[in-house]
Amino acid sequence: MNEKLVLEHDDVRRTLKRIAHEIVEKNPEAGGLAIVGIHTRGALLARRLHAQLAELTNTDLPIGDLDISFYRDDLRAKAPADQPVVHASHVDFDLSGKTVVLVDDVLFTGRTVRAAIDALFDYGRPQRVQLAVLCDRGHRELPIRPDYVGKNLPTAREERVNVRLEELDDADEVTISAPVGVDA
Repeated sequence: MNEKLVLEHDDVRRTLKRIAHEIVEKNPEAGGLAIVGIHTRGALLARRLHAQLAELTNTDLPIGDLDISFYRDDLRAKAPADQPVVHASHVDFDLSGKTVVLVDDVLFTGRTVRAAIDALFDYGRPQRVQLAVLCDRGHRELPIRPDYVGKNLPTAREERVNVRLEELDDADEVTISAPVGVDA
């Protein structure tokens, strides 16, 4: 499979550090922040951002994670073999008055984020929701715009953005794959 490397280990680390700084700049009252990652890689990135934010603010911010499987509007369209693996969600803090930073790895159509917002509101009503993504590849189907973007990746709709993280994949990198059957 042809893959083009767009972020390597140090790039991912620097990108998350920059996003953490941007979050602090936009939210000077760190005590009102909470971080919630979208399973699976968004939850891992949220943990990393949480550590960066704790270091920058000297605050132990609430952190949680969401499984959005049952909130997806495209589940019925998938074959039984393609159904997602369901994880437990953990939002063990009061959302009232909080600015929740939702974290995901790749923003594409916006449907994952819409599902995450639906899931989040089942846990309470935050004052504000912000979105942080490692990569924004465009091709939105819903009016969703991230507040914090690590890297904008102009892609063809049929290309695939692959985020690999050490916790799952033994590497930190982002690549773009050509569509199956197409040589780049």
